[in-house]
Amino acid sequence: MLGSYHIPPIPEALHDLYEVHNFRHAAEVLQTTCSDEYAEICRALTKFRITKDDILAPGGNESRIPKNVASLLRPDGWYETRVRGDLVVKIDTHGEEGIERTEHCIEDFLDGHKIDFVKNRVAFDLEWNSKDQTFDRDLYAFRAFHEAGIISAAILLTRSASLNPVFKQLGIMSKYGASTTWMGKLLYRLRAGRHGGCPVLVLGITPKLIEDWQE
Repeated sequence: MLGSYHIPPIPEALHDLYEVHNFRHAAEVLQTTCSDEYAEICRALTKFRITKDDILAPGGNESRIPKNVASLLRPDGWYETRVRGDLVVKIDTHGEEGIERTEHCIEDFLDGHKIDFVKNRVAFDLEWNSKDQTFDRDLYAFRAFHEAGIISAAILLTRSASLNPVFKQLGIMSKYGASTTWMGKLLYRLRAGRHGGCPVLVLGITPKLIEDWQE
């Protein structure tokens, strides 16, 4: 339509600051079905910054960086959410006297899957510096929430490989090793479909987000 203005599903500010990967059209799903929540996430991530001291501080996924993310999201009502559920299977047996229905309950079919931030139908998680197997837990949780009809899409924030030169110059590359949570350990899991049918928008933290860093 002439004169119409198309808003891109991934804001330019995010493209400028982050490494971006869009699986199963997650950005389009977020923009069209969860626009308010998506806008909150985009505003928060556009404001998000880290410092060299944040990177040098100990604590892994309990360090300053996850706390900084939480400080941006929790005021808008993003909270840790856990899902549990039993599966009730209904069995119809067609016999000579008609149909006999029985039920079988599989307890704890959804067994305590947890996501750090959920609001309405959007999930958000951050993995800064955990063991890379943590990604399997996150993707399985996204998949469980999505298959249960609780969320429409998920967003996962982690480290971009473009941070490695920063770590080397700071002398802490061994702290952020290849077997921790960074983009290279996440993408092949997503390409293998470990998130099931859940749309996932992946964002990688780059040096552009470091306030006191000059390349």
